[in-house]
Order: sequence, then structure tokens, then C-alpha cells
Amino acid sequence: MANTESALPTALHARPQESAVATASGLTVYGCGRDEVALFSEMAQRHGVAPVFTDEPLSEANSRLAEGNRCISIGHKDRVTNPTLLALSRSGVEYISTRSIGYNHIDCSYAARVGIRVENVAYSPDSVADYTLMLMLMAVRNTKSVICRANAHDFRLSEVWGRELRDLTVGVIGVGRIGRAVIDRLRGFGCRILAHDSFPTSAADYVSLDELLRESDIVTLHTPLGADTHHLLNYARISKMKRGAFVINTGRGSLIETGALVDALEDRRLGGAALDVLEGEEGIFYADRRSTPIESEPFLRLHNLPNVVITPHVAFHTDHALSDMVENSILNCLNFDKATSANENDAG
Repeated sequence: MANTESALPTALHARPQESAVATASGLTVYGCGRDEVALFSEMAQRHGVAPVFTDEPLSEANSRLAEGNRCISIGHKDRVTNPTLLALSRSGVEYISTRSIGYNHIDCSYAARVGIRVENVAYSPDSVADYTLMLMLMAVRNTKSVICRANAHDFRLSEVWGRELRDLTVGVIGVGRIGRAVIDRLRGFGCRILAHDSFPTSAADYVSLDELLRESDIVTLHTPLGADTHHLLNYARISKMKRGAFVINTGRGSLIETGALVDALEDRRLGGAALDVLEGEEGIFYADRRSTPIESEPFLRLHNLPNVVITPHVAFHTDHALSDMVENSILNCLNFDKATSANENDAG
């Protein structure tokens, strides 16, 4: 497929060596940060791809950057609107590779209706699994309170004692690649591990969701977000949780009904939470909000609690995972392009 570069001043362009351009596949990369540009440039040349980069998120206005390319790569930070998908289709785009595991920022059904296939990328589950264990330890050792008091030069021992993982039961909801990696790490701490998944494997001791909530001192979420898992932890299910339990979420914010979680934390029915994702995080996470007030009441209520750790959706953010995301996004696009070209040749 051809590669047409736009002269938009916001676009960053990179080409493989001129000898490769004639045979290279084209690829438009949206929302490409400067850390990704270097990786995309190096890997694109290795795989014979001629990329066009822009640091702007995909929008209807800049969809023409993709003209001449069947495939584009997008980040996960911004929602893709249906008018944007239609504009891409009219520009000849047939494939979107999202540099994420989740699809929640794209209406995949609408994309299919306008002739665009959407796929995610695989990356090392260790980034999120490592971070999940860190958040668990921070939660059960009251780390937020300790750090806040130390920053204020208050170095007295807290009246709240920390807990040890080996004495606790950890419930893992969702046992895919990340959930299994979390379980592998937990085994080293000697804790009791319970699991719940729609498709059980031999990775752990599987129980019903009600039993997991009733028995677990820590509940960690690693299931995809869909119609059946939206608000998986709602008022009714949170009320079934063990008193003093901790909630860990490195999956998707909307797996938890935020109001129910806040109420349970403020009433001290739960012991604490460590959250890398939040319902309604758009416009807060990945933005500099130091000089602009945050108006989300649920966020502010959570943020003000001494037993709640909030981090801005960064569990995936490691050098290894970034390399995986970039290379697999390129390979996904190449595989689609080759398959499509082969089908066209067969039809001809």
C-alpha cells in the first residue's frame, strides 16, 4: 500500500532508508509519544515499514493523515468517535491496531460496519503483575499514610499495624495472562490464593464469586471490561466482602461502582484500596492538573482517604511492555496487509 505524508505542522514524519521505501508498507501512527517514535522508527525500518507519526490523538480532523494507508496504530488514552471511524473508512483505512489490551475506547461494532477491523496487541503481563503486587503491599502496609507523614517530618510509628501477605487470603478475579502472572508471584509470599474466572484453568483454586468475596482479605481485578463485568463490584457485591478487606484494581475503572467503593471505605467496612484505574479517569489521568481544579467528586473523596492509593493508569508503563506494544502493533498491521493483498491477488 502507498504511503502519503501530510504537511500538517503537528505531524512528525519518519521514513526508512530511501532504498526501502519503494517496497515498504505504509502505517500511520497516532498519539505517538517521543519515547515511542524512536522505537517505531527502529522497528519499522527492520520490518520494512514506512511510518507517518503524529503525537496528536486520532480525531476526525486529522484522519486524513492516514490517506493511502490501509493500517493505522493508535494509543489507548483517547476515545475514538464514530464520525472519526467513518472518516477513516472513507480515507481507505481497513485496520486499526490499538496499542493496548482493552478496546473500550473504540466502538468495534461500528468499526466493523464501516469496514474497519480492530485488534489489540499483546505485551508482557509482567509489567501489570509486578505493579499489582506493589499496590497490594502498599495497601496492607498503609504506605500512603506512612509516606504522607514522613513528608511532613512526622516519623512516629502509626497506631495502625501493617499486615503480612502470608497471613492473608488473596482473591484473583480474572485468570488470563495477567491474572496468572499475579498468582505466580503471590505463591512466593505463601498466602492462600482463591480465583474466579468464567473459563477456569489449572492455575489456582477456583471458587464462586460470592465465596471469593466472602473469604478474601484482598480482592484484585484482572478481568476484561464488558457488559457482564461492568460494575462487577457493585453495592451488593461489596456488601458481601470480608470486613476490613482491600480492593486492588489494575484492570479497568468501570469494573468497580465507584460510589459503592467510596461509601464502603468511608464507613470503614473495607480496609483500603489501591487503584491504578478509575471510572471517569478521562481528562484527569495523563493530564497536568496542578493548576486546574478536579471537579470529580468520587475522585476527590477517594483521593482524600488516607487508606486509598491512586496512581494514574501506569501499571503497564515499562520499557519492556512498550517495546512489545510497538513491535506487535507493526506486526499486526503487516500481517493484515499481507493477508489482504493475498486475498486480492487470489480474487484477481
